[in-house]
Amino acid sequence: MPELVFFSGTMDCGKSTLALQIEHNRSARGLVGMIFTRNDRAGEGKLSSRLGLVTDAVEVGDGADLYAYLVDHLSQGRRADYVIADEAQFLAPEQIDQLARVVDDLELDVYAFGITTDFRSRLFPGSQRLVELADRVEVLQVEALCWCGARATHNARTVGGVMVVEGAQVVVGDVTGSADEIGYEVLCRRHHRRRMTAATAHAAALSPDVLPVSSG
Repeated sequence: MPELVFFSGTMDCGKSTLALQIEHNRSARGLVGMIFTRNDRAGEGKLSSRLGLVTDAVEVGDGADLYAYLVDHLSQGRRADYVIADEAQFLAPEQIDQLARVVDDLELDVYAFGITTDFRSRLFPGSQRLVELADRVEVLQVEALCWCGARATHNARTVGGVMVVEGAQVVVGDVTGSADEIGYEVLCRRHHRRRMTAATAHAAALSPDVLPVSSG
């Protein structure tokens, strides 16, 4: 039976790499996929991974009807044997409903990839709807690591290396951005709660206040 599967994890845990691998494996067997994405780091209409792999995709805009798009695509005699939706956290809840309808009515497997929570540890609406509707939720086993070496479980937004907890929910950035730009960093819960990024931890380690006091 076709399924709606949600592959979730933090940033930097290989979600887009897995999406590209699924696409490669199925296309190598002669299957044709429909790839949706939104706000990919590589630009509009792209599905990319941090390993440098990239492929073309359909950029999903506000108000786009994914079910209607697939119906129109198929009614023109074109193929779609499965669907991949990357950056699914950025999709609207009603668009997740449309993906579920693709599974139920068009009988196509849908593989959705996305992070579950934002930089404030709040559920993205799209991810919440996926958790509610998916036949399976798969937490990716490639663990991203906090700067301390512990398993990273939270996404942090940074400005100049300093964690921020206010602002718009969706601001496109990357974990490899320059220190002066808006960026993202994955942290364990402890350091996310303490708002301690790699940069602030390094600064604290260099502070004279925490260095041993010389005895003379």
